[in-house]
Amino acid sequence: MAQFTAYANSNPVTQQQYPYLLDIQSDLLSELKTTVVIPLSPAKLVAAISLSRLNPSLTLNGEQLIAMTQDLAGIDRRQLGAAAGDLSTYRSEIIAALDFVISGI
Repeated sequence: MAQFTAYANSNPVTQQQYPYLLDIQSDLLSELKTTVVIPLSPAKLVAAISLSRLNPSLTLNGEQLIAMTQDLAGIDRRQLGAAAGDLSTYRSEIIAALDFVISGI
């Protein structure tokens, strides 16, 4: 499990709104049973309500997704579905969104 890997959301209740969960936790903490994720929503569902700095746009397997950074959560790693792709190329945008949540800048 690598930082900035997107996983399929295995929760049938939230799957449609958040088809993927982006693991943002440092690889140094990979032995923990939990991890911190940012839910990813299809752009067509949330583009009108997203803020560019808080909610960066990411492309995964040709699909445009929005990182719902304000909805980040800690979850049990067993809740992650199959790995769907590496989003480490968006590292700067993801870190900036987290910084915006924490510090407002």
